[in-house]
Amino acid sequence: MLKQPATKYRAFPPISLPDRQWPSRTITQAPIWMSTDLRDGNQSLFEPMNSTQKLRLFQELCTIGFKEIEVGFPSASQTDFNFVRQLITEGHIPSDVTIEVLTQAREHLIRQTIESLSGVKRAIVHVYNATSPQFRDVVFSLSQAEVIDLAVQSVKLVKTLVAEHPETEWVLQYSPETFSMTELDFALAICNAVTDAWEATPSNKIILNLPATVEAATPNIYADQIEWMHRHLAKRDSIIISLHPHNDRGTAVAATELALMAGADRVEGCLFGHGERTGNVDLVTMALNLYTQGVDPELDFSNVNAVARLVEECTQLPVHPRHPYVGDLVFTAFSGSHQDAIKKGFAAQKPDAIWNVPYLPLDPADVGRTYDSVIRVNSQSGKGGIAYLMEHVHGIVMPRRLQIEFAAVVQQHMDASGQEMSSEDLWNIFNQHYLASTTPFAYQQHHLFEHGHAQGIRVLMNRQEEQHWITGEGNGPIDAFMHALAQVGIEVKVHSYEERSMSSSASAGNAKACAFVELAQVGQSTMTYGVGIDENIITASLKAIISSLNRLGDGVVANYQKAA
Repeated sequence: MLKQPATKYRAFPPISLPDRQWPSRTITQAPIWMSTDLRDGNQSLFEPMNSTQKLRLFQELCTIGFKEIEVGFPSASQTDFNFVRQLITEGHIPSDVTIEVLTQAREHLIRQTIESLSGVKRAIVHVYNATSPQFRDVVFSLSQAEVIDLAVQSVKLVKTLVAEHPETEWVLQYSPETFSMTELDFALAICNAVTDAWEATPSNKIILNLPATVEAATPNIYADQIEWMHRHLAKRDSIIISLHPHNDRGTAVAATELALMAGADRVEGCLFGHGERTGNVDLVTMALNLYTQGVDPELDFSNVNAVARLVEECTQLPVHPRHPYVGDLVFTAFSGSHQDAIKKGFAAQKPDAIWNVPYLPLDPADVGRTYDSVIRVNSQSGKGGIAYLMEHVHGIVMPRRLQIEFAAVVQQHMDASGQEMSSEDLWNIFNQHYLASTTPFAYQQHHLFEHGHAQGIRVLMNRQEEQHWITGEGNGPIDAFMHALAQVGIEVKVHSYEERSMSSSASAGNAKACAFVELAQVGQSTMTYGVGIDENIITASLKAIISSLNRLGDGVVANYQKAA
């Protein structure tokens, strides 16, 4: 329990909207996106970006597909003013991209803002003033009428100043700052007044940005507020309703999605949720949420790792490893049961079918992530994840009982080290236990021959440093080898045999075939797998048998010594 009672805080009152429509709607198209990484995101950094970093990020935002980008607060600092000028004078703004700049509703700041935009092809001038009772009464000591007058006079000034620059296409954006904590009838009054002052028309629309400047209520309240405004604004066909949600309650994405269902047209936010306090709405998450619902987000995150690394370099803020879709661990399964389900899902997934892999709402390949990062092995992992990595990274498609056997081997190593294992670590353990062991036996070479209707084989084997030829006949090379082993006292029975092809990119180099043999000594119940890899399938099979002999242990050696 917290030290202070919860009654210290006041719950946000519900909105009277009994016939609300948004709960039964879905999002069917992407909104207009506006990135404020270079303004709201930048002002929240420990060290604001320099001009080089801002230009790199601006260019990346253009590459991703943003058509509206807020590039700064030019009246607030010379650095921002100079950056706006740099974009314009050096020709960095693509023809289909509109830059946006922010200014408070104060005359000298508005004049300086318009000055910064001289010569630009198209620009959005974003004017704001606070409207909630908290700011009217506590911060500014202004009446409702005075707050409306401030907004209207500022818009009229913008209208006058931009008329002096007909070479530029001008768009006005007005934000009633702290909208989500403002009385709805007052928010409506000030927005209608500003719309009239701008003389907005369907061909000259105004952007009304309705921010949750501080997220203070559940997402459904914000959706109700947006739907109420959507239904009551006087010139709705001349207005673009924009959202600017913050994340103080941790629900900015949900609030944005519901508000889009409620009638909004546009979303302002930052890549990875940067911004003041807990940040703005996360545009990467928003876009990929739409994508997983079959809606084209019209933003390109097909190489999201590169986007994340660039943003980290420019902002000095790391992307959290559990960040939705982008974090280093979000497509990673450590749990054995998760790994098993994912492995089966990948096996069942058809290339042209609807995505249907358990635990993965998004195909990692669609955002440029590789499948080998999906399965990670630690002490919580099981045979499914290990088998997945061995197959997809190293080309070894293990039989199910071998998966169980090898998982136990890996678990022993995990218990000893206590650390995560890479796919390379797995290969080294597999190689050590199944492929590289030469104790007590090692394969050297073999020769096949025909003897009547039988298949004959001669195999040269090492027993420590001694070499011995053994010979046998049977109904095939493997059966002949088993008879050859019996001749020297090693009586074993094949319980299962499988052979699989391998890709040339597998860890075994140019190997093409992999053989799996499960043996048990005659009269014994313990069965053990052996694995052999070679370009020749018969050679691979012989190596697999010898691998299994080595893993059966001392009993095999004793019988061989006795026969010798």
